Amino acid sequence: MTNKRPELLAPVGNAESFYAALNGGADAVFMGLQEFNARGRASNFTRPMLQLAVSKAHEKNVKVYITLNTLIKNKEIDQLIDVLSFLNSLRVDAIIIQDWGVYFIARKFFPKLVLHASTQMGNHNSVGVNFAASKGIVRTVLARELTMPELEKIAKESKAELELFVHGALCYSFSGMCLFSSYAGGQGANRGLCKQSCRRLYQDGEEQHALFSLKDNQQLSNLQKIVDLGIHSLKIEGRMKSADYVFQVCKAYRMVLNNPGKMVEAAEMLESDTGREKTSYFLGGDISDGITDDPSTGKLIGKIAEVTKNFISFQSSLPLGDGYRLRIRNKSEDDQLYVKVENFKLNGNLYQIPTDLAGKIKEGDDVLLVRLKSQSFSSRLGNVNTLPELKKQFVNKNEIKNSISFSGKPQEPMLLVRVGSPEWIAKLRFEDYDAVILSYKKSDWENFDPNDTLLQSNRQKIRIEFPKFISENNLEFYRNLAERLAASGFNQFFISHLSQKILLPKGAKVSCNENVYVLNDAAAKALNDEQISDFIYPQENDLENLLSMKNRQGIVPLYFYPELFYSRMPVKPHQESKMFADENNKKFRIEVKDGITIVYPTIPVALFHYRNQLEKIGFNRFLIDYSGEIMTANVVKRILKKFINSESVQPSTSFNFKLGLK
Repeated sequence: MTNKRPELLAPVGNAESFYAALNGGADAVFMGLQEFNARGRASNFTRPMLQLAVSKAHEKNVKVYITLNTLIKNKEIDQLIDVLSFLNSLRVDAIIIQDWGVYFIARKFFPKLVLHASTQMGNHNSVGVNFAASKGIVRTVLARELTMPELEKIAKESKAELELFVHGALCYSFSGMCLFSSYAGGQGANRGLCKQSCRRLYQDGEEQHALFSLKDNQQLSNLQKIVDLGIHSLKIEGRMKSADYVFQVCKAYRMVLNNPGKMVEAAEMLESDTGREKTSYFLGGDISDGITDDPSTGKLIGKIAEVTKNFISFQSSLPLGDGYRLRIRNKSEDDQLYVKVENFKLNGNLYQIPTDLAGKIKEGDDVLLVRLKSQSFSSRLGNVNTLPELKKQFVNKNEIKNSISFSGKPQEPMLLVRVGSPEWIAKLRFEDYDAVILSYKKSDWENFDPNDTLLQSNRQKIRIEFPKFISENNLEFYRNLAERLAASGFNQFFISHLSQKILLPKGAKVSCNENVYVLNDAAAKALNDEQISDFIYPQENDLENLLSMKNRQGIVPLYFYPELFYSRMPVKPHQESKMFADENNKKFRIEVKDGITIVYPTIPVALFHYRNQLEKIGFNRFLIDYSGEIMTANVVKRILKKFINSESVQPSTSFNFKLGLK
């Protein structure tokens, strides 16, 4: 417990929101360049504009953190080095990172840069936080899905600064673990180009529903508990939101941080933040109403009363002014119609607003306020021509690239198979594979018999895989499981988070699965330095990126059902089959494993027809993954034959492999 006042951290997507954050009372801001940040669709900042912003912020004793929180493709290493060099010269207060390749280059060649672990890194327990701290990462941005008891334990055990999202939009999937946007068209959420798949309407039986659209996060009611835990930084989401949003939200949280007695006044202020309905999510202890029927933002202020050729009319008790922006919603249609409030007439509380969209609007449509214009904020940060020249550190790009260049010997060919339950073991012939990855549920591990004759006779081939999410309460279970299995001869593990190596006994052979992203040679080098034996390339990878890498020692997944959403939040589809479809009639299914909701496509990704090409250029280690497969009589025999013959599988998709990951 501590009485130290936490930092209030505000989102900045452009110059207006920068000034809004400062005027709203932010102690620090986070913002992105036009490269390598997870809000690629925000305006973001050019390098000269960022230099101006940092100077102005530091004049006000406001810290500036720069988001470098996307995954880096191998051909982007040159550009990354330039960005890191610039930020190092600019003396920003920290950079927020996701990619272990960015970590490796920044830590080794730009040691003065302060590193924060992005929420995209997936840290959700004290082991993750303290592993990051041991690597010199000063602060960890925690996963949004934590309960209050979990947060309390992490705060008690933490050896690093903790940052927590207290307000703003929520992603349905764990950050860093969403593949839906990437699967839907190559625009990866981990690359800053999220298509917001969780906000879309899906065909659920005979109806359309926003199955996965969460309400917005609001932790005002839990703020004092969070402050008492000593959380270092309270983060507001919203780099794509308006300056008015940033100002209103900052001001409300600043008000309560300065004077807890003003909670009611702050809550009223937040009612006009023009976001979605609010939830306190897992921290509040009740997620039963976490899903919203309307995925779009806006505050409902009235209904259309009359439509003429050039005007719409509606009644609202909320005072409106020129410059406000409205959204007109017809619940039976998916169109987004926006109307700017200007040159309006007001009779009592009846507004008459001119618009050229009147023909598309109907009586009874909802009117939502989506943007205020409570005050103006400057869009100018200053004259870039007056900027002083930055004192730059000499950077030897060739030295950096040579440090990550791989020159090891080719590995022996290898075929791995992953299964998601014990029932699959009877379907396999161990002699067909070089390794078998057991990716079991907790209950399966509880019933696992390490002395089983078949398993013992093949223990050198068996790899034990840990899940992507291990709650604080389950850390000891997996630590004890690893010790118990290692004592019985099962001493080879695949981990889903680099920190999970801490849970393994001394002498264990550790490999990383595809959730520990290796999209570049620097990330591969970072894993090598961590004594990681093997790694699996990401499922959303593409052929061009694979070919660009010098390190070709990784395992290429050739057959799998990608986990498009991986979420702690339950959903309730109307269909008992738990099937749904998108607007193109692509079908998906929902499964629940250990309390985690997983969405799979109904057809696999199959890349066997690329096998010969891959082998010719040095990739000879492959994975067949059945963990998302529905078991059928001949699936193992059929798929293995396709692999051996390098044949395509029908029906299937190649994900991003050919079309590319943007």
